[in-house]
Amino acid sequence: MGRDDDRGAASEVLAEFRALVDGADRKFALVRDLPPGARGPLQLLYFRKAFKAYTRLWQLQQRRRSELVSEGLCRWEIGEVASRIGQLFYGQYQRTSEVRFLLEAYVFYEAIMSRGYFQAAWGSVAPDLKLRYKELRFHVRFLIVALLLNRTDEAVKLADRFRALVDESKAAFSATNFREWKQVVQEISRFLKADAYFKIARPLRYNVIFDAHPSSFPYISRFYTSRVLRLKDALLTSYHRNEIKLAEVTLDTFRMIQCLEWEPSGSFYQVPVKQPSENGALNDQNEASGLIDINLAVDMTDPDLPPNPCKAIIYHPSVSKLIAATATICDELPSDGILLIYISSSGKTDCSVDFQKDVHGNSLNFSKAKHTTQASQKRENSLSHPAADNNPNLSSKIGHYLCLGSQGNGASNNLYPEDLVPFTRKPLFLVIDSDNSRAFKAGLSKLDLNITIHGAERGEASALLLSHEKPLFLSDTNVTSGGSQFTYFLTAPLQAFYQLIGLSSDIEPDVYSNAESLLSSALVEWEVLLCTSNSLDQVWAQILTDPFLRRLILRFIFCRAVLCLLRSTTGDSTVHLPECLPSLPDSVSPKSAVTRNHIHQLAERLGVLNHFHFLDSIRESVQSR
Repeated sequence: MGRDDDRGAASEVLAEFRALVDGADRKFALVRDLPPGARGPLQLLYFRKAFKAYTRLWQLQQRRRSELVSEGLCRWEIGEVASRIGQLFYGQYQRTSEVRFLLEAYVFYEAIMSRGYFQAAWGSVAPDLKLRYKELRFHVRFLIVALLLNRTDEAVKLADRFRALVDESKAAFSATNFREWKQVVQEISRFLKADAYFKIARPLRYNVIFDAHPSSFPYISRFYTSRVLRLKDALLTSYHRNEIKLAEVTLDTFRMIQCLEWEPSGSFYQVPVKQPSENGALNDQNEASGLIDINLAVDMTDPDLPPNPCKAIIYHPSVSKLIAATATICDELPSDGILLIYISSSGKTDCSVDFQKDVHGNSLNFSKAKHTTQASQKRENSLSHPAADNNPNLSSKIGHYLCLGSQGNGASNNLYPEDLVPFTRKPLFLVIDSDNSRAFKAGLSKLDLNITIHGAERGEASALLLSHEKPLFLSDTNVTSGGSQFTYFLTAPLQAFYQLIGLSSDIEPDVYSNAESLLSSALVEWEVLLCTSNSLDQVWAQILTDPFLRRLILRFIFCRAVLCLLRSTTGDSTVHLPECLPSLPDSVSPKSAVTRNHIHQLAERLGVLNHFHFLDSIRESVQSR
């Protein structure tokens, strides 16, 4: 009788567990389906409800673990709950940029892996395709978190394990096509190869030891007597055909994500290490054995650093989705805040290729594809510029946009500069990385009637960093194989310089360290020149106090100088040079003696002077130092 009562009680516990899982999953879906950039009370409410539901679920299986297992609870089900908690933490990191949430996600994911929750299922049950898909998705999520935390060794192990898992899956489920997962294997390989090009380089995050320049602090402090703006929010998106990406994280946005965060110090970045017990087995505490502690309330914030600016990362958005996210962020932007909008995209549509394929991979008829392209272009022109054919002054408007997606939907994926003008009621810092960046600098001529942002703001003057339209190649290696050249200069300038010149990634640490010191000296001097210039535009003056934006501006100066002084910059050199609006002072231009001296010293130290052209007076000045 007592045994029957125990079984009945255990059955009730299992039923309660299943009910809690269903409720928690519904709350999880509400958080997952929130639009990018959604913050504020509603987002926080949904997150708290979901987290409370999973906390209750987790605590139940901790207290009644033996009863649940006796009634048939599988280990992979505990792993699935832990994975959902990890996803909640990662999602909260994406919305708040608080690295403590990223660390919590890593703890759960690493514990799931170390305890083998998903792997353990295969020895006791028949192959389950849905369960295998869960395991594959878990590996990709864990890999992204490991890369964001700069745990490269762990990421390589995960990539190897994922590749082996896909091979095992093809053998276990021979009737299933794993082509999409094989494509993910290729994506991971490309991503890791590009990200690990320089093994000795330091992380991309802002490091107060390397990136802050104390000698310029007195000059920066003078700006605090007037209005100053701080980077509070950033919206990041990119779209290119065949771009390097991992799931929904492209290489360009991956670099920008880290570039806009502080590098934590001390033990803040440490994940608890598993301690072996006396018999040599791993201790189950703080692992996914059902005894993981949920540490949301634990203060893991680095007390020595200010909070990171919030970021909204939007993967392949439609124009309407991008505009909606921008509007949401602008509505909540504080009076002393500025919004950074980063867009990496081409101005060329996908339909410009000669051959297209259907969903089965079969080539479509070229003439049909060409006809479709022409029809799409005519439809776009008639919708966006109905008088273009009859008015020659308006014909130049055609093509002044960025393409955020396939042209299959006509002009719905084309982002025009005027689409962002309404948001200039708030301060904006725009970084446009595109082969059609001229779309955002049009309108500077009286004959150019295109609407652009600079000069058309509705209340606040905007700052713009615009990429060069054609990357330069000084070696057989395609520079774009490592992501966008302009973004690379903004996030890792010395590595971008190495790749541009074609220098080997197998670098002697001393040589790289000396080159880094020379670059740092250049950045310090440019920083002082900007802060002491009498011709510095107020747009730049009010944002120079922000360390993230100041670092982007200084790296832009370096990028522009390097590309301007290259010998291969021939013909129409403007397409090879980035621009900024409004203009920066002449004292930091590529033509200034200070700038040329610094580039000369760096090129000489790395033995690549032959790739640059310098005036004889510059050479003599450097040699006399």
